[in-house]
Amino acid sequence: MPDVAPDGLEAKVLTVSDGVVAGTREDRSGAALEERLVAAGFAVVERRVVADGADPVARALRELADGFAGLVVTTGGTGFGPRDLTPEGTRAVLEREAPGLAEAMRLASPLGRLSRALAGTMGTALVLNTPGSPKGTVECLEAVVDVLPHALRLLADTPTDH
Repeated sequence: MPDVAPDGLEAKVLTVSDGVVAGTREDRSGAALEERLVAAGFAVVERRVVADGADPVARALRELADGFAGLVVTTGGTGFGPRDLTPEGTRAVLEREAPGLAEAMRLASPLGRLSRALAGTMGTALVLNTPGSPKGTVECLEAVVDVLPHALRLLADTPTDH
């Protein structure tokens, strides 16, 4: 993974999946997300996997966002399954929600209407929840990737053109 993107944009990817943690599933959604982030100009500086559940997600997000000025994207756990608790773990640690980003991601595809994903800030980190399928995670990211550099500049209190 590259250390720094040419324009300074950094991202971390958190895959939420009991199957990936157990080694019974390949982390295809995390890999697809990393590939799309790199194509968008981000340096993916960390990838991590945690089990489903609100507590593991909240704990990992706290660690990933601590002192980090960049994007943290989760993949998995946003649906209706009994262990799909990524939004609950995310809500527990967000300082401010960004509902416009979550709404835009839900509009990316018809199945997006079933997503309970959240978006918001933790310090200078912007957190996005995306679904656990490779196609879904990329579609959701693509729905908002154009505004992410501006959002991250605002979070870092960097001068912008507005």
